[in-house]
Amino acid sequence: MTVDSKLSTVYNRDMRNDTSERIIEYIGSKGEVSAKDLGDYIGISRQGLYRQINNLLEKGAIYKIGKPPKVFYLLKNKPFVAGAFFVEEKIKAKIEKNYLIITPTGEKMEGWEGFIYWCQKTKQDVAKVSKEYIAILEKYNQFRKNGLIDGLGKIKTTFEKVFLDKLFYVDFYSLERFGKTKLGQLLLYAKQSQDKKMIKKLIEEINPRISFLLKKYKIDAVGFIPPTVKREVQFMKELERNTNILKAQKISLLKIKTEVAIPQKTLNKLADRMENAKKTILADEKAQYGNILLIDDAVGSGATLNETAGQLKRKKICRGKIVGLSITGSAKGFDVISEV
Repeated sequence: MTVDSKLSTVYNRDMRNDTSERIIEYIGSKGEVSAKDLGDYIGISRQGLYRQINNLLEKGAIYKIGKPPKVFYLLKNKPFVAGAFFVEEKIKAKIEKNYLIITPTGEKMEGWEGFIYWCQKTKQDVAKVSKEYIAILEKYNQFRKNGLIDGLGKIKTTFEKVFLDKLFYVDFYSLERFGKTKLGQLLLYAKQSQDKKMIKKLIEEINPRISFLLKKYKIDAVGFIPPTVKREVQFMKELERNTNILKAQKISLLKIKTEVAIPQKTLNKLADRMENAKKTILADEKAQYGNILLIDDAVGSGATLNETAGQLKRKKICRGKIVGLSITGSAKGFDVISEV
């Protein structure tokens, strides 16, 4: 490389750094800015500007909110200085894998960075709390086998008659003190925000568990519990469309329209939840099957899955076993899940 080439490389690198710093300074002074605002201030080509923006997004220096054509860029708060906290690498690795928080401004912060953000926001000692978080994970992981949590014991202590033969959760919805799990966060905000990318990510996490159950229990048919609340993008419908059930058939489950739609999550009494599930979900099916898999998004009381299983058995639609699968389940009382 010639001397001129070396000088040119250094100059271009310095120019990029200088432009990045100007972008960061401008966003910091304004709070949030559009690409047009940045372009007017920085005075470079549109192509050059977006190269700079994408570079800063990849580095995590900034983040964006909104959807085209109204997209705004904000500074990403750096919650910690590397090496500032003396935490074992194996603890960091577990937190990196399991933790996720959605900030009040809608920023998705995963892993160690998100955990630090939460600790600082709640004014807690990072080193101490990280050990306590791992202890809670290990406490609940004892219920996990083959990537699934056995929830049948909880159902048996809740209902006098249990029609499900098996019940599994992919994860708990929330844990004491630390709130919603990674999957609980994804489920809540995927449904509330109608974000198809988040819904797709959630489905990718769930599908391997569905495939495992289909094979293990030799499932002949699958039923997806229909939603009550009308949304433009229905999560359960997206899950139904994007789940490969191979040779299994789909069972037709319908949500009966009533004068007033009453979601399960609004009912505080167990008897009311049972009545709601029994009278508003219809198995519109003539065929008979051996083993059936029923899938729901969240189990609070378990009334919906249990009552639907009872209907399938009373109508002799199921000749074998009924396995229930919920994306998330309550670790304790049925009233824990009231948001989804």
